[in-house]
Amino acid sequence: MKQLAIKVNGKLHSLVVDPNRTLLEVLREDLGLTGAKQACDSGGCGACTVVIDGRSVYSCLVLAVDCEGKDILTIEGLASDGHLHPVQEAFINHGAIQCGFCTSGMILSAKALLDGNPKPTEEDVRKAIAGNLCRCTGYVKIVNAVLAAAETMRKTAK
Repeated sequence: MKQLAIKVNGKLHSLVVDPNRTLLEVLREDLGLTGAKQACDSGGCGACTVVIDGRSVYSCLVLAVDCEGKDILTIEGLASDGHLHPVQEAFINHGAIQCGFCTSGMILSAKALLDGNPKPTEEDVRKAIAGNLCRCTGYVKIVNAVLAAAETMRKTAK
């Protein structure tokens, strides 16, 4: 067992964990943050995507002990002061949510993209979400939502 201090959604958590546990397991089982979904457990679907230090990452492939000192963002930490993030709003407004299983991972991949590239092309968006599988929407509505969120974020930044 190892003592671990991790920062998730701006809050520091002190835990004792088995060194072999993944970040996904710790988020879901120890912290009760179930937005990152457990699906393939091999980094093939993106349902468990979180943002670590500004990069979208599959939490099923990251050991929790390797996250000490890093800033972790889950879907639960994206809204602020009772207001949804512009990417979340755009997903709702553009019908980019169907069953919801891939949604948190898609949104976090999109947020990481937009934080680094506020004016993405459609190709940029498609590349950013390429590791997130969706079996419901066909991606068109998701891409449109991300592009709309980018526009909203640019307007509000002015």
